[in-house]
Parts: sequence; structure tokens; C-alpha cells
Amino acid sequence: MFHETLLDLWYGFGVALEPHNLMWLIFGVLVGNLVGVLPGMGALSAMSILLPVTYALHPVPAILMLAGVFYGALYGGAIGAILLNLPVHPPHAVTCLDGYPLAMQGKGGMALCIAMIASFLAASFGIIVMIFFSPILSNLALKFGPAEIFLVMLLGLLAGATMSHGSALKGVTATLLGMLCGLVGTDINTGLQRFTFGFPQLWDGVNLVAISLGLFGVADFLNRVNRKSTVSSTARLRFSDMRPSMAELKQSLLPMLRGTLVGTLFGAMPGTSPTVTTFVSYALERRVAKAPERFGRGALEGVAGPEAAAHSKTQIDFIPTMCLGIPGDPLMALILGALMIQGIAPGPLLITEHPDLFWGLIASFWLGNVLLMVLNLPLVQLWVKLLQIPYRYLFPSALFFIALGVFSTHNSLFDIGEVLVFGVFGAILMSLNFPLAPILLGFVLGPLVEENFREALRLSNGDLSTFVQSPIAIGLASAIVLLIAVQIWAGVRHWLRWSSLREDRAA
Repeated sequence: MFHETLLDLWYGFGVALEPHNLMWLIFGVLVGNLVGVLPGMGALSAMSILLPVTYALHPVPAILMLAGVFYGALYGGAIGAILLNLPVHPPHAVTCLDGYPLAMQGKGGMALCIAMIASFLAASFGIIVMIFFSPILSNLALKFGPAEIFLVMLLGLLAGATMSHGSALKGVTATLLGMLCGLVGTDINTGLQRFTFGFPQLWDGVNLVAISLGLFGVADFLNRVNRKSTVSSTARLRFSDMRPSMAELKQSLLPMLRGTLVGTLFGAMPGTSPTVTTFVSYALERRVAKAPERFGRGALEGVAGPEAAAHSKTQIDFIPTMCLGIPGDPLMALILGALMIQGIAPGPLLITEHPDLFWGLIASFWLGNVLLMVLNLPLVQLWVKLLQIPYRYLFPSALFFIALGVFSTHNSLFDIGEVLVFGVFGAILMSLNFPLAPILLGFVLGPLVEENFREALRLSNGDLSTFVQSPIAIGLASAIVLLIAVQIWAGVRHWLRWSSLREDRAA
């Protein structure tokens, strides 16, 4: 088996190194690195804008490009966090705690290099895990019938909804809204139109590009449109400043390993974002440190551990997405949607039916991470300059590309109207502290949940006991019940604590 895996990986490198595929991989990595540095632009927005480009591409370069944007953005975010105390993206908020104090001590370049080394080693470990565990998971998934697939997708929806930030009830509500959007269009079983409101443009359903660009592009910009402040920076780095000493490397090695393990453990859990992973890793480093008072004042462990955790999780996230068709977060949901646009069904048969895509993607991870290491070292000063671009220029430019991208999908102004509707709707939800990520998860997974639920009932002649007949189904159903019970208990505890506090204040 080990020999066969190495041959498959060698085949994957051959696919990824084809000039056409390599060109799109490099493009994705560069775009991801750029949007990772710029505030107000995220990987989700960039991937949504680039999604229409995948319509005209072969599936392999299309997915390689989107994956490059995904992990490229995570690399770029460390630059603003360490040099400018600017958490451009949530996972790097933890990196600011010790990264910026190190920069104030004149060690910003060294901290940045440690972050890059941690990112590369953790990503490499995540790739290795993906290589050996994805085929095993795919073989296990072949034992899944419609009932088991329905339950595992329902578990993913519940986990993504209840583990999102803020209220679990709001997360579930957002997921249901996404599932409702997924029901729009022609019912594949009856041929009837559902929730189309007389618009022929909705017969094929809501445009994935429109809902993703509206919720994660336009809505975010509408909430930031009044921002007038710009980032000023006096950070200056020379290449020689980025060489850590052997003592500093030794000090960072164990935190890198621990952070990698934390990210690996959290990677296969739907709904746990890299932000959660980095906080857990940082708390672990403080716990095991001999002098925890150093944290917050420039501890290398506070940079190495969280950065490693975020990047290992990023790679592990691809396992359930590719092998089970279950995205762990909205970024993975977007990649899942891109696969479905290409007519490829993610799941246990992906490895055997599309080996060029699967193994080419794995090989591209290593190529992309090496490319990011090579690019970021000499271009750090350029990225710092880009942080000073006024937001009043970023805003209209991004809106222009959003409109151009969504129009190019069907050459229809109706799609631009969809983007506007979802943008305004998303901005309202954001102002009410509703999470937007579960909406996209519900939109992508909702139709699949419905399809497998109906198929399971059809095969069992309407017998609901089919969902608890096999050992796998019983285990999944138990996990769903346990997750719901935990959330109910957490809500009851919060209500009791709030009631007690209100009584104390009244007394």
C-alpha cells in the first residue's frame, strides 16, 4: 500500500507540474497571499470573485487555483499581525499577542520567519495525513448508504451551525435560511418549480456565485463603507533580519509540533474554524510554559504554536470535503460548490474516478507551500506597502470585480440583482450579529441532505427506522442527539446564570 501511495503521489506531481495547471496554481497562490495581507479582503471574497473563472477551466486547474487562494491567504495574514499589530483575518488575532511585541523589540523579521517555518512544517504534516488517511476514509465511506450519508451531512450542518461564533440559535437559523435558498428551483423528482416567484431565471436555482459574493463580498463592504482610517507603517525589514538563531529555532520546535497536532485533531471537525484552533494552541502553550508571564510580551511559542495549528487544520479540512463531500467551513463549501459546478461529485469515489484531480491537488499543496516560502521572504516589504492602500480605493474596485464576475457566469443582469439582494440581506444579518458562514453551508449541503433523505425513505418504503438500522447510522444518530443535548444544556446554563445575575442586581 505504501508503494502504491508513493506512485500515486508521483503521478500527482506530474499532473500539478503540467504548465497549464502550474500557471493557475501560481496565480491562486499570489492572489491568496495578496488578499491575506490586505484588510477588508478575505480568502472567501477572493474565491467568490474567482469562482466564475472556473467555469471556463478544466476541473484540475480550477480547484488548484481556489486551493492556492485558500492557503495563500493564511500565509499573508501573519505579516500584518506581526509587523503592524493588524489582525487582518481572525485566525491571526492570536499571533498579534506576541508577534507585535517581538516586532517592537526589533525581532519582527525573525518572528515572521518562525511563522513561515511553522506554517510550512505544519502544512507538510497535514498533507502527509491527507495522503494516507483520505483513501482509508474513502474506503470506509463506500459502506455508507443514503441513510448514513444523510446523517453524516446532517451532523455536519448541525456542527457548523452550533459551533459558529455567537448564539447557537442564530447559527441554526442561518443554516435553515441557507437550506431554504437551496430549495429554490426545479425539484429533480417531480419537475415542479419551488420558490421561484415566477422568475424563469430561478428555475435552475439560486446562483452559487451570487450568494457567495453577496454574503461575503458586498455585505462585508457595506458594513465597512464608512471606514476612513488608513494603515500607516514604518516597518522596514532586511533579508538578514529574518534569520533566526539556532536557539530560537530550538525554542520554537516543540510549540510547532504541539500546534500541528492541535490543528490535526481539530481539522476533521466540521464548524471548528482556524480561529478556534489558534486559541486552543495558544492556551496550550501558556499551560505548558515554565514562565507563562512571558506570553503577551514577545514569546516565540505564542507565534509558532498558533501558526502551526492554523495551517495543519487548513490542510486537514480537505479530507472530509473531498472524501465525504462534507465541507468543514464556508471556504470548503465554496470549493465543494466549484467541484459540483464542474460536474464532479465529491465523495468516496473521487479518488478512483478522478485521480488526476485528487493527487494533483495533494501535490499542489507542497508546490504551493514551497512557493509561498520563496515569495514571502523577499516580498515582505512590498506587502507592508500594500497595507497602506486607502479603503476608498479598495471598495469600488472590489465591487466592480464582483459585478463583472457574477455577470460573466450567465451574462445576465438578474444575477447582479441577486448579488445586491444577498449583499443587503447579509449586511442586515451582520448588524444583528447573525453568522453568515452557516448560510453557505446550508445552501450547499441542504439539497444533498434532502436528496439522500428522500432516497433513504424510498428504498425503505417510508420506514423511518432505516436511519438507525446499521451500526454506522446508530453512531451518527447518537452523535447528532448528543450535539443537540450539549447545545440545549449550554443554553439552559446560560439562562440560569443570567437569571441569577439579574436577581443579585435586583437585591
